[in-house]
Amino acid sequence: MCAQSFSTSINTETASELKPRIEQSTSLSSTYSDEEFEKAAEIIKKYETIHPVHRWPYVGYGHLVKKGEKIPRRQMSEKEADALLRKDLKEYTELFKEYGVDQLLLGVLAYSVGPYRLLGAGKMKKSGLLHKLEAGNRDIESEYISYSKYKGRFHNGLRTRRSEEFDALYRK
Repeated sequence: MCAQSFSTSINTETASELKPRIEQSTSLSSTYSDEEFEKAAEIIKKYETIHPVHRWPYVGYGHLVKKGEKIPRRQMSEKEADALLRKDLKEYTELFKEYGVDQLLLGVLAYSVGPYRLLGAGKMKKSGLLHKLEAGNRDIESEYISYSKYKGRFHNGLRTRRSEEFDALYRK
């Protein structure tokens, strides 16, 4: 239930240095508004708490620190965690720009389950959710909600989260 990062690097920049770039980039070539992006970020923050130091390599709101990233091993401030969340979420939504109005919804799901679970990687196949969208079928609620399992078992908390994400971000 944490963000799976590809090659995100935050270096030792402060949140105040990151925020202007991130805010500026959220409105570039996207199919969603800044208000929708803010709503998505708030939903993630509601369900992901700021990870304490003992949860390393997860920092902030679930960012997975990859080898080579220059992120200090200390408790992140709210501003730093927020800036990293927005950077990651923008990265994930860009992966799904070909899906048009569903771009943000898919980005939020990828933030939680990892983009490889949707896009496929190695022997893992592309998700049925994406196949359905590619076929032009936007009746995806049941497929979206199906990402409510933890360690192979259905989890009510995840069901609630997926329902809230879908209700808030799905556009008819």
